[in-house]
Amino acid sequence: MSILKTLPWITLTLVMVTYTTLGWVISKAPVPWFAWLLVAIAVLFLTGVVTTPWKSFADYSDALVKSNTRSFGVAILAAFLFFLMLAWFKVFLQGLLITSAATLARIDFQVAGFREIQAFWITSIFSLVGLALGAVGGKFL
Repeated sequence: MSILKTLPWITLTLVMVTYTTLGWVISKAPVPWFAWLLVAIAVLFLTGVVTTPWKSFADYSDALVKSNTRSFGVAILAAFLFFLMLAWFKVFLQGLLITSAATLARIDFQVAGFREIQAFWITSIFSLVGLALGAVGGKFL
């Protein structure tokens, strides 16, 4: 019962609400079933990236800029992503909101003393439940 008392409920509610809006928006668009699978995988990937310790993330990102060719590729990719950000600003804001909520959840879990794997699973469950609630709400409401 003590784990239920130490959970950051306000942050987890925020995470669930942001993913509910994402599920609602996607359910209003005519998307095939495998797009939902890709979104669920992306949710788990984002949650994994956010809950990974920063040292591990720095080790992986260091490999991207070891050579001039890789640095050039990363710069081209960043420019393309910046173009997409401007072209689809509404989608970018939705993604920024989701990333911010997940980051806030990671910080709250870290302050509460949870391990990374616990933070990952709890945040993933709330994210996927929110996505499912948004999908159901978008289809039937």
